[in-house]
Amino acid sequence: MRVVIAPDAFKGSATAAEVARHLADGVLAAAPDAQVTLLPMADGGEGTLDALLSVWGVEARELTTVDAIGRPHRARYGVSADGRIGVVELAAASGLPGVSDVGLQPLHAHTRGTGALAAAVLDAGVEEVVVCLGGSASTDGGAGLLTGLGARLLAHSPATVPSSTDDELAGRLVPDGGEGLARVVGLDLDALHPRAREVRWRLAVDVTNPLVGERGAAAVFGPQKGASEADVAFLDAALGRWADLLERRTGVRTHDLPGAGAAGGVPAALVAVLGAELEHGATLVAEAIGLPAAVADADLVLTGEGSFDSQSVSGKVADAVGALAAASTGRPPVVVIAGQVLLPARRARAAGITAAFSIAPGPIDLDELMGRTPTRLTEVAASVTSLYLGSWR
Repeated sequence: MRVVIAPDAFKGSATAAEVARHLADGVLAAAPDAQVTLLPMADGGEGTLDALLSVWGVEARELTTVDAIGRPHRARYGVSADGRIGVVELAAASGLPGVSDVGLQPLHAHTRGTGALAAAVLDAGVEEVVVCLGGSASTDGGAGLLTGLGARLLAHSPATVPSSTDDELAGRLVPDGGEGLARVVGLDLDALHPRAREVRWRLAVDVTNPLVGERGAAAVFGPQKGASEADVAFLDAALGRWADLLERRTGVRTHDLPGAGAAGGVPAALVAVLGAELEHGATLVAEAIGLPAAVADADLVLTGEGSFDSQSVSGKVADAVGALAAASTGRPPVVVIAGQVLLPARRARAAGITAAFSIAPGPIDLDELMGRTPTRLTEVAASVTSLYLGSWR
């Protein structure tokens, strides 16, 4: 029996790789001769770097960069074993967790630290850069990421900027963050990283919001980053100004591009300047780890996450795994093992999920259940495998 195990993380309890190992223990307890393939998954946000590194069998690399408010910060990034793919997780350098010790700064937070990580990946010689968007602390339209790659945002026309001294130039550069976008007039790409336009950029997103407007980056996600009603209006106008400049400079319109509102508008800059491709996060990760081929060859597929609910079948990991199984010739059964199961069976089946089981042994306190997660994952996986073997034989 060939079993593929491709779970998401159980946040607060276990990483995707740990969940996969616990499920594998259960499968092998019930079927010692099973061929088990572990492919930890993620939806393109936080945790994606660890999932990819686990499958690739490589260690994360580290770089001293800056956090979302400019303080020195150590952040991790990854390069595949064959050196072809680099992975940057925006939350690692420019995420909300990194600035949780101070008050939120919606106008000043930026993504420049992520740009430094991207530059390190390019220096490693990769052919493709995967940028995992999620958990952003800023609304800077990706301007900070570009500056981290060597671009300059100017408060004056490039023709009026002298090249004589750094002090003279400093007075003509706009500040980091959404605040600076309200003042930007010119975009100088002369010092952009020499490999930035030579590689393929893939952006993992899980939203379809445009850059500006009532469903844009500022309006929908700004309040989560501390933006007041007045801040939202300011940032939305600043993002519009930034998009206007990008369109004049590159000929690419990003104002209403679906997904451009992700992570404070980061895709706008990368799509316009670097030709980046927006992709569904879980699908991108699945392709990067070879999940489609593995599922097509499987007899049984196990996936899982902390809560299996309506969001799970709206672009998350379980949705991607179910779709792969439904599209494969063998159509292997897909079983979700989750902390809690809230989705009706009918909706689960419509998403390609055969069945879903909770690891809760009955009424139980959440903290107690989280402490028992490893054991319960193994026990439920063993039960699911035994049930499958009974029908298979």
